[in-house]
Amino acid sequence: MKSNEIRQKYLDFFESKKHSIISSASIIPENDSTTLFTGSGMQPMVPYLLGEKHPLGTRVANSQKCFRTDDIKDIGDNRHTTFFEMLGNWSLGDYFKAEQIDWIFDFLIKELKFNPNKLYISVYRGNDNFNISKDSEAVELWQNKFKSVGVKAEAVDNAEINGMKNGRIFYYNEKENWWSRTGVPENMPNNELGGPDSEMFWDFGEHLGLHEKSEWKDKPCHPACDCGRFLEIGNNVFMQFIKTSNGFKELKNKNIDFGGGLERIVVAMTDNPDVFLCDLFTSARKEIERLSKTKYGQNENDTKSFRIIMDHIRAAVFLIGDGAHPSNKDQGYFTRRLIRRAVRSAYDLNINSNFTSDVAKIIIDEYSNHYSNLSDKEKVILDEMEKEESKFRKTLKEGLKQFKKRTDITGQEIFNLYQSYGFPIELSFEELDKEKIKYDKIKLKKEFEEYQKKHQELSRTASAGKFKGGLVDSEEKTTKLHTATHLLLAALREVLGDHVIQKGSNITAERLRFDFLHSEKMSSEEKSKVEDLVNEAINKNLEVLCEEMPLEEAKEKGAMGIFESKYGEKVNVYSIGPKDNKFSYEICRGPHVKNTSELGEFKIKKEQSSSSGVRRIKAILK
Repeated sequence: MKSNEIRQKYLDFFESKKHSIISSASIIPENDSTTLFTGSGMQPMVPYLLGEKHPLGTRVANSQKCFRTDDIKDIGDNRHTTFFEMLGNWSLGDYFKAEQIDWIFDFLIKELKFNPNKLYISVYRGNDNFNISKDSEAVELWQNKFKSVGVKAEAVDNAEINGMKNGRIFYYNEKENWWSRTGVPENMPNNELGGPDSEMFWDFGEHLGLHEKSEWKDKPCHPACDCGRFLEIGNNVFMQFIKTSNGFKELKNKNIDFGGGLERIVVAMTDNPDVFLCDLFTSARKEIERLSKTKYGQNENDTKSFRIIMDHIRAAVFLIGDGAHPSNKDQGYFTRRLIRRAVRSAYDLNINSNFTSDVAKIIIDEYSNHYSNLSDKEKVILDEMEKEESKFRKTLKEGLKQFKKRTDITGQEIFNLYQSYGFPIELSFEELDKEKIKYDKIKLKKEFEEYQKKHQELSRTASAGKFKGGLVDSEEKTTKLHTATHLLLAALREVLGDHVIQKGSNITAERLRFDFLHSEKMSSEEKSKVEDLVNEAINKNLEVLCEEMPLEEAKEKGAMGIFESKYGEKVNVYSIGPKDNKFSYEICRGPHVKNTSELGEFKIKKEQSSSSGVRRIKAILK
C-alpha cells in the first residue's frame, strides 16, 4: 500500500466517522509569533482545544505538514526527518477514549492490515502528587480490542527497570505519557489544559535491541526505550484536565487529540525501520544514485549523505512552497541551512554540479496531488533551489580547505567561514567533527557572536559615511553613478552570494568606486554576469521609489543599509523594481534618478583587492 493511499484511507476512514476533513495549515504559523514553524498537527488546533468553536464542528481530521528544527542534527539515521506529515483527528468536546481507541485500532488492524502481535501500547502511570490515578480505563479498552483479534494484552508497570515481562501494554510516568503545551503537570500554569496520552508502537524485532554493537544490549528493553526495536507510530492524547489553584480538575467537555506520523506508519507496514526506503523517497533516491553512481545502503557514510540530501531537499521544497525563501534570518535561515547542508553532503557523493532543483522537481511531482500549492509554485521553488545552490557551490571548495590540516580553530575563523564562504555555524561544527578537530562549542559560538556583532558595527559605520563622504557632489552624472551602486550591490550578491556587503564607496562624475566584502578575485565570467545583471535592470526601465519609514520597520522588511540609529527614527528606503520582485531594496540618504532608463550602459573597468577580505570595483556609465 503506497503512502498516498494510506493518507487517503485515513482521511476517508475518519470522514466515515462524521469528521470534517480540513486542509493542512501552512508550515509558517499564522497569528502565532511564539514559534517559527508548525511542528505538530495539534499546533493549529490549540485555539479550538482551549474552547473556541471550530467552524466545521466538533469532529475534524487532516494530514498536517510539519517541520522541526531540533531534528536537523539527527538527520542521517534511519528514522528522523525534519519534514513529516502528521495524520490527525480531533474531538472537540465530542467523543472520548472509548471511541478513539476503538476507531484507531480498527484503522490500523482492519483498514491497514497491521499484525496486532507487533503492536504495543503505552499509558499513563498516574501520580498521587497530582491526585491523578493510573489510566486503567484506557488499559481495559485496549485489552478488549486486542482480545477481539485473539491477542492477549497484559499490562506491565516499571518496564524501564524490569523489562517487558511479556506485556503488551505499559505504564509510564508523565515524562512519556502526558501532554500539555507547557509540558509535565508541575510546569503547567493555572487554567492550562492537559492530560494523559496513550502511544502506539511498532515492533521491528528483538534482534535490533540485542545486536552486539548496540549500546542498549545490556539494558532493559521496552517500547519507550531508544534501542531501535520499537517505533512510535501514533499518540492518542486524552485532554481531560484543567489545572487550578487547587490542583487538577476534570473537564466537562473532554477533548481528543490524535497524531500519527504518516512516514512512520508506512515503514511499520513494510516492517523495515528505514524511513528513507519508503515509497515517498524512492524516485528521489534513484535520482541521487544516478547522479552519484553510488547505491544507497552500500556503506554507512554514503548512506548518511543520501539521507541528508533526501530529507533536506524535501523539507526545503515545502518551506519555499509556504513562503520561507532562503535568507539569513527567521524561517529562511533554516531553508538556506538545509539546502547548503544537502549540497555539502552531495559533495561527499561526488555530485559536483547543480542537482537540487532536479531532485526538488521529483519531490514536487510526488506530492502535488495532495499539496497542490507545490505545483502552483514549482517555478519559484526550483529557481530558489538553483540560485541558492549556485551561491554556495562558488565558495564550498575553498571553505572546505580551511578545515584541512588543522588542530584547532577560533571563533573569528568560524565567523569568516560564515561571512566569506557561506558556511552556517552549525555546518562548520559538523566539519570540525568530520576532521576530528577538538573544540569548545559554547566558547566558539560565543566568540562567533562577538565577531558578528563587531562586524555589524563596522558595517554600520562604513555605511553611515556612504553618502556623506562617498559622493563628491549631487550633480546629474554623480547621481546616476550613485544609483548604479544600488544595482551593482544587488548584482554582486546575486552572483557571488549573500555574504557580499558594502564596505565603502567613492563616487565622482566620471566613475564609481565600490568596496565590498569578498575574499577572492572575481573571474571574468563573474564580472560579465554582474555587468549583464546591472544592464538588464537598466534596460527594464525600472522605477526608483523612495519611502520613509521607521528604522525598525525597514529592518523587518529586509532593507539593507544603515542600522546605527535609535529605534523609531525615520529613514528613507529606496526600492528599484516592482513591489513583488524588487531588484534592490536599501536604506539610503543620497540623490537618485527616477528610473533606471536614465543610466546608460554599465561597464566594470577594474576589479582588485582593497584590503584583507575586501575587493574593489571601479565602473563607469557609458
